[in-house]
Amino acid sequence: MTDATTVDLTDLDVFVRNEHHQVLAWLRENDPVYWHPMSGGGFWALTRYDDVLNAYRDHTTFSSSCGAILGGSFRSGTDSAAGKMLVASDLPRQRLLRQQMHPAFSPAMADRIQQQVATLVDKALDNLLTRGGGDLATEIAPELPAGALMTMVDIGHSDALELVSLTRRMIGFRDPALVATDDDERIRLAWIQSEIFEFFAELVRERRARPGDDLVSMLLRAEINGRRLSEEDILYNCMNVAVGGNETSSYTTCAGICALIENPDQYARLLAEPELLGPAMEEILRWTSMNAYVQRVATRDVELGGKRIRAGDSVTLWNVSANRDERQFPWADRFDIARSPNRHLTFGSGIHRCVGAPVGMVELASVFRPLVRRGIRFEFAGPVQRLRSNFILGVTSMPVRVVG
Repeated sequence: MTDATTVDLTDLDVFVRNEHHQVLAWLRENDPVYWHPMSGGGFWALTRYDDVLNAYRDHTTFSSSCGAILGGSFRSGTDSAAGKMLVASDLPRQRLLRQQMHPAFSPAMADRIQQQVATLVDKALDNLLTRGGGDLATEIAPELPAGALMTMVDIGHSDALELVSLTRRMIGFRDPALVATDDDERIRLAWIQSEIFEFFAELVRERRARPGDDLVSMLLRAEINGRRLSEEDILYNCMNVAVGGNETSSYTTCAGICALIENPDQYARLLAEPELLGPAMEEILRWTSMNAYVQRVATRDVELGGKRIRAGDSVTLWNVSANRDERQFPWADRFDIARSPNRHLTFGSGIHRCVGAPVGMVELASVFRPLVRRGIRFEFAGPVQRLRSNFILGVTSMPVRVVG
């Protein structure tokens, strides 16, 4: 039985066992503004929909400048990415950075990404169907971010898969299925980050000599208040795009197919009513909530839910809990492909709503559209292995066989 003494949102085994929904449901009902103690400090956890939504939108009270991850990738006292990376910036810098990056997520770019991803996914699906099954997590899902990177960054397929592997290891730096875990975590993480920076630094050198219409070239041309971005700014924001897009689209694909396998009545309805594909993808996003939480830091003392949050306190916004809040979503624990309205918070809200959301949607459509069109059905052919993380709720292995 969950109670305040057993809640530990940093216990990765809870997420690997897929038990976090029970823990978060208890918090929503009993302690929705919860102080989570940790050695040397702690953090607040907001678990109800309205509190999470309001915190997203009150960006003056809840700052993004310390990064999105608890004890995060870049956090050491003052975040080294503060004011440089889009997700670690506040106004007015955040708006100016977003304006410079927006062309990389234009409708024209999304169309090009859709074409590239569809080509890769169709080929991967054909290979899997020929064999009668395979591992969706390693054979199909990585092609979504690979196709997006090939288009946005103008790189080849092998380079794109290399970058996907690097970002996957960065997010999964505590998962022995992805990295060796016999060394110091911080050293391990710093080493992986440095490899990603080196990857993009080489691209920066190439684009300085031969600019194009890709993301790196856009950032090289970008100016804020009459000044070009520093190379550090460019590298941080390239990493921001690569990590933010790579992990969510591929992991959402696996979790979405998992939901359809576990809810065969809903998949049967989708096959019979393919016009429900749009709302079905929104429900997959709500249901899976790949980005479990984001971190903010209070800029002033504020009272919330009868609790006093102090200036400087870390505050976490639990999307995965808000998206299962019965106050917002009737029958929230029911997977319903026709759910409407469905104002989930998977992409965030307010000024920090994910800039890549439109691209993410076309990537997902590139998988689920052919599944529905071709009437492909899967069943599990082995245990589903979950990523050892409480930040990205991913799947590292999902063996399936084709049944239709």
